[in-house]
Amino acid sequence: MMDKRYFSEKVVEWYTSNSRKLPWRTTKDPYKIWLSEIILQQTRVIQGLPYYNRFIEKFPTVSALAAASEQEVLRLWQGLGYYTRARNLHKCAKTVVTDFNGSFPDTFEGLKKLPGIGDYTAAAIASIAFGEPVAVVDGNVFRVLARIFGIETEINSPEGKKQFTKLANELMGHHHPDLHNQAVMEFGALFCTPKNPQCEQCTFKNSCFANQNNLQAALPVKIKAKAARKRYLYYIVVKKGQSLMMKKREQKDIWHGLYDFMVIEKTKSVKTAILLEELYPGSNNAIALKEVEVSDEYRHVLSHQIILARFIIVPHKKEMTLSDNSLKFFTPQKISELPKPVLISKFLHDYQFL
Repeated sequence: MMDKRYFSEKVVEWYTSNSRKLPWRTTKDPYKIWLSEIILQQTRVIQGLPYYNRFIEKFPTVSALAAASEQEVLRLWQGLGYYTRARNLHKCAKTVVTDFNGSFPDTFEGLKKLPGIGDYTAAAIASIAFGEPVAVVDGNVFRVLARIFGIETEINSPEGKKQFTKLANELMGHHHPDLHNQAVMEFGALFCTPKNPQCEQCTFKNSCFANQNNLQAALPVKIKAKAARKRYLYYIVVKKGQSLMMKKREQKDIWHGLYDFMVIEKTKSVKTAILLEELYPGSNNAIALKEVEVSDEYRHVLSHQIILARFIIVPHKKEMTLSDNSLKFFTPQKISELPKPVLISKFLHDYQFL
């Protein structure tokens, strides 16, 4: 196996010459490092950077974030997806303020006790903000170590996680753990990429197992995920003047806490007339089909689901009886302020409701 000190020295050397200039890399403030890590967990830097800047501008301290309402946080997060991250972000800020007097715990183990902080985020904050020598292990790290050291254990298996974490910590050493961790992650993000890695210019090209054996495309190994399930959502958009009827999603499902419309879910595509008959039994004369506008199908892909949605715009009628009392009319101004899934925002803009 390659000398561990050599690996760390070379990857840090590469990092000091090639790393991107990003705002969270110029600070030791655990709040800013934590915020960047939560935003970037399932988001590329180019997409996450504007969100980071907006959050820092609106909530410059953890106390400011803790004092915000959940709706403010979700609204600012809108478009990043995986909204559980935003709710945990808010919950964590409140915990830091309430239980730790506004200061983040300064150890890996202490940080892991906070809401929404797992091994990876705790390691990043502990090493970068507090200099604790604990390795981060994310997708970029898995890829770099699997290729260079020829590890074929599945990265999304319990055994794989243990093996990679052990090796990552052995490679780290105790000097500049902040630089080491950021270097390995950046090397994977910019250089040892999933497709078309820059092997010819790589400092490890003569010692990299994948390069020597032409296995770049095969490593790392990952257990295949289950196929995403399809969901057919039919949104009933009730319109009164310029106002639209919306509701807050409270069920344990996607987009919890965000606002959308009355929805009917089906296991396959169905006709509008059937939906309206189901919604208003025997009252198709009250909701004449000629008054209804049906959108094209919107396809929205989530991690394990494919949403196939249509929006059925109907005029409000006095004779309508709606069993869901959480539905309320909102003006365009108010709708613009509500936190909404990207799918809903796209429809609203497409139909010039906003």
